[in-house]
Amino acid sequence: QAQVERYNLAQQIAAARVLIDKGKALLDEARDMLETVKDDEQAARENLPPSLEDSERAQAMDAAVSELESAISALEDFDADEIGTQLDTASE
Repeated sequence: QAQVERYNLAQQIAAARVLIDKGKALLDEARDMLETVKDDEQAARENLPPSLEDSERAQAMDAAVSELESAISALEDFDADEIGTQLDTASE
């Protein structure tokens, strides 16, 4: 009985790891997309004519870049390896 329960636990953990790996790949793809958006917004901001450098539009662009940087950082904080290590320990 205990061996069967342990086997089921290991199977469920293995299935969760597959999903985590897929999620990590999707998060990496999303991060790459956001990096491109941020870079484009930053380039557009840098190319504003001098007459618009202190405009509301420029401030909005600066804010967008800052928020995108925060979002990218949050995505980078996802640590699939650490989660995997914890799951390995749980399945022992």
